[in-house]
This record gives sequence, C-alpha cells and structure tokens, in this order.
Amino acid sequence: MLTEFFPGIDPIRYEGPGSDNHLSFKYYDEDYIVAGKTMKEHFRFAMAYWHSLCNVGDDPFGKGTRKFPWDVPGDPMRSAEDRLEAAFEFMMKMGIPFYCFHDRDLAPEGASVRESEDNLKYMVERAARREEETGIKLLWGTANLFSHPRYMNGAATNPDFSVVCHAGAQVKAAIDATIALGGSNYVFWGGREGYSFLLNTNMKKELDHMGRFLQMARDYGRQAGFTGTFLIEPKPMEPTLHQYDFDAAAVIGFLHKYGLEKDFKLNIEANHATLANHSFAHELRTAADAGLLGSIDANHGETLNGWDTDNFPTNLYEAIEAMIVLLEAGGLGNGGFNFDAKVRRSSTDLEDLFIAHIAGMDTFARALLIADKLITKDRITDFRDNRYLSFHEPAGQDFEAGKLTLENLKDLAIEKGEPELQSGKQELIESIINNAI
Repeated sequence: MLTEFFPGIDPIRYEGPGSDNHLSFKYYDEDYIVAGKTMKEHFRFAMAYWHSLCNVGDDPFGKGTRKFPWDVPGDPMRSAEDRLEAAFEFMMKMGIPFYCFHDRDLAPEGASVRESEDNLKYMVERAARREEETGIKLLWGTANLFSHPRYMNGAATNPDFSVVCHAGAQVKAAIDATIALGGSNYVFWGGREGYSFLLNTNMKKELDHMGRFLQMARDYGRQAGFTGTFLIEPKPMEPTLHQYDFDAAAVIGFLHKYGLEKDFKLNIEANHATLANHSFAHELRTAADAGLLGSIDANHGETLNGWDTDNFPTNLYEAIEAMIVLLEAGGLGNGGFNFDAKVRRSSTDLEDLFIAHIAGMDTFARALLIADKLITKDRITDFRDNRYLSFHEPAGQDFEAGKLTLENLKDLAIEKGEPELQSGKQELIESIINNAI
C-alpha cells in the first residue's frame, strides 16, 4: 500500500457558497457550464511542482519553516520518488487535472550531464505510470536554467559558450521529458536571461544568442515529435536588474524579430505584470490582441513589495478583469491556469496547501461567473465599443484602411468643426462591476 502523505484530508468537493467547510469549493463546480464550456474546460487548473512540493518556506532572511514527509535527508532520488507520489495524491484529492514542473523539481541534478539525464528519465517513467493510472496530465514542462551557479550570468545569453552548451543539453532533456509525458506546452522562463550591468554586456549579441537558442529548441522539439505550444513567460527584473523578456509587448516584438511567432505564445503571470508596472489584465490583453496568449501563471503580487511574492490569487476584482479578457479572447486553447503560487512562510500545516488552492480556484470560478454576467447581461463591453463608433462611419473606415492622407484629415477637421467631448463612463463601469460582485 502506498504511503498517504496527506492523511485526514478527503477529496475536495463542491458544496456551494453556503458551506462553512473550509475544505470544500464554494464556487468552483467543475461540471458547471459557463459560456458554452464547463469550468474544468475553462481553467484547466494545474499544480506547480516547485512551489507546492519543493518550497519549504525559506527566504533570504531565514531557513525553511516546513518539513515535508516526502523529503528524505541524504537521498535525493528517494525524495523525488516520494514527492511524485505526494503530487499525484494531492492532485487527486483536489480534483486538479494538470501539473507543471521544472526538470530539477521532478528529478535531482546529477554529477554529470548523463547522470542528470538518467535521473530525469527514471522519474519520467514513474510519472508516466501515474498519469496513466489517474488520468492527470502534464500542462507543461520546463528546464531550470537559473539555479545552478553556472547560470549566474544567464543560460542562452551567457557570455561563456560552454554554459550555453550545458543549457542546450538540459533543454533537450526537458523537451524529451515533456514529450514522453504528453505535455501540451513547453515553457521558457529566462530567469537570468538579462543583465545586471550594461557596460560589461553586449546586449545585441545576447539577444541574438537567445533568438538562435530558441530557434534550435523549436526545431529539435518539432523533429522529436512535440506538437504542442512553446511558451515564453515575461518578467521585467529579479534576479537580474533587467531581463530581456521584460513584458508581453517586449516578448511579442522579440518573437516576430526572430521568426518564432508561429510556434511560440506567452505564458502570462500576474505577479510579473505587477513588477512591470502593468495590471494582470493589461498583459493578458496585450498577448491576446497579438494572437499570442497561451497560458497563465495564476498568482498575485503584493503591490507594496518590489519583488516576486507569488501569493495565491484571492483578489476578486483583478480576477474579474482577467476573465473578461479571456472570455472575449475565446480562452487559452491548450494552455491553462497554473498555480505558480506559494503559501506564506508562516503557513506550516499541510492542510494550508489545500486551503490555498481552494481559495485560488474559487476566486477564478467566481470571477468567471461575474465576468460572464457583465458581458452577456450588463453588456459592459458596449461602453468600450461605443467610444469608437465614429470609426464605423465612412471616413473613419477609410482612415483604418489606409485610404486617407494628412491633407484629407485636415479637410475633414475643417468640415466637422470642434468635436463634442464624449464621456468614458469610467465611474459607471466601476459601479456596475461593484454591483455585480
């Protein structure tokens, strides 16, 4: 009989808003249909291996506060095996259909490239068996190209070619693992792909190298049989002073410059949007408008902190704005909502991990219900559309079609005279959202 790592916790069920059971869903009813799809289909929720099962609560100022029953001192492979069992037990009890991992979350790094690959292959075989037994699937895999000291100056952008070679070997193995586990996506988060001091950095060379590296990864993945989507996750800073994947707009420009836009989309994280001085909805809209919205790291950042706190998402207003964008965009396709979030350092009970995920899933489920009402019944998007009605007139259509010159605009300005000011109705929109909540 397998060890039970979360004893005393039964499968989490939907009990509705009136329930006072903190180990139940109040709004996330996976089979409930909204806008033509079940909640389960809308969200494709995923557990993040690193924060949920590897994060012991340490920070730059103190040691970890949590001791996990799957961590076996002095035996990293045994710990990896137990962690895998804990992961599938947790997901089965939560009803979470997907998971995500970095290669080093799933299997420990070995003393050589070959040993690291062997460790990963062994754990992939075990994970594949658990997937088959449970029906849980891999949303995406990725390689940790930022933790090892060799990556102190980046991976694909490192000024030392031997480091780039190590990064290539690691990404190859991680893509192989993703394919073997049936992953829908493969993610690149350039944790240290940037610079800390411009005067010792050849930025053009490093960007060219990153573009070349991603082209190589794409080509290898396609040749190896990966049919899913490659994703890039924007982040402006931390740990580097400036990262090349600063925000959605920067990544979109990068993808087009290096001919990657047909194979790559964006994995948007709420906390990274905060660090870039954007809202979560802004980054989602930027990616969606470019046709490049792929997946979501669901979390929340403390606006008073200048670093990545990765809290579980409980900000309903922020979630509503995000769900309005997603409903209009038609969803995430083969992407999903991955909880790249961690319980607080002072949350030391295993139960807290369940409560945090329940709160996050309920927040987005409730936001979906409200966003659907705002769009279909309150017709909140009409306020936006009405501001641009003048471009539906013949002259406005000619302008958008590129048929007018500056001289034409001058003549039209004289003909139309001074325009009347039109209210943006911001206060009314905010009031409607508040009433819907």
